[in-house]
Amino acid sequence: MHHPITIGLIGDYSPEVVAHRAIPHALAQAAEALRFGIGFEWLPTTEIDSTRRLSKFDGLWCVPASPYRNTHGALMAIRHARENAILYLGTCGGCQHAILEYARNVLGWIDADHAETTPDAGRAVIAPLACALLDASGTVDLVPGSRLAAIYGQESATEQYRCSFGINEAFRAKLTQGPLRLAATDAENGEVRAVELDGHPFFIATLFQPERAALRDEPAPLIKAFAAACVTEREQSQ
Repeated sequence: MHHPITIGLIGDYSPEVVAHRAIPHALAQAAEALRFGIGFEWLPTTEIDSTRRLSKFDGLWCVPASPYRNTHGALMAIRHARENAILYLGTCGGCQHAILEYARNVLGWIDADHAETTPDAGRAVIAPLACALLDASGTVDLVPGSRLAAIYGQESATEQYRCSFGINEAFRAKLTQGPLRLAATDAENGEVRAVELDGHPFFIATLFQPERAALRDEPAPLIKAFAAACVTEREQSQ
């Protein structure tokens, strides 16, 4: 009998957050589809003060509902996943902070910041969206050849959001020229909706919240793909 995989959920749990309520359902849905046990543990950002706390997980999922109580803890977890080929999924706030971590630690933009927590930031790589997406749904175009497009097996998808911030278009070109790349754009205005990292076993971050599909008893292909990657990694390491 195999041991279940365990996903570390980076974020500050609140039962009032729809996405937080959806995540256990999405993981249970994936476990049933994969016929493999999937456990999870919430990791409050205030408890992440070293990477030791992260070492026992098969994958890290940085979840919605930012600003996080401890931005430094969230960024530490993302950097750990990026630098150590640990499977990573970021949704909503987890996408925004993956971009912020990349800007600071890969591009060397030490002044990079998030406009939600630092409104007067000189280099706000995460800025208010032209149109806030609060409990809205929208169509995203999946970039041909991207891992995300392969996961969905189609050219576009309709996804749900609860989001007021996204990638600052002024920095888009430099942020997404590689190894961080564009994976999805808004079908109407072309704004960035997802990114993925080249040369990493699994590092995908979406501004939308694919986990919400599970609350409607609809499949969440990205969550299943993330879980499947964790299962494969576990089996290959045994």
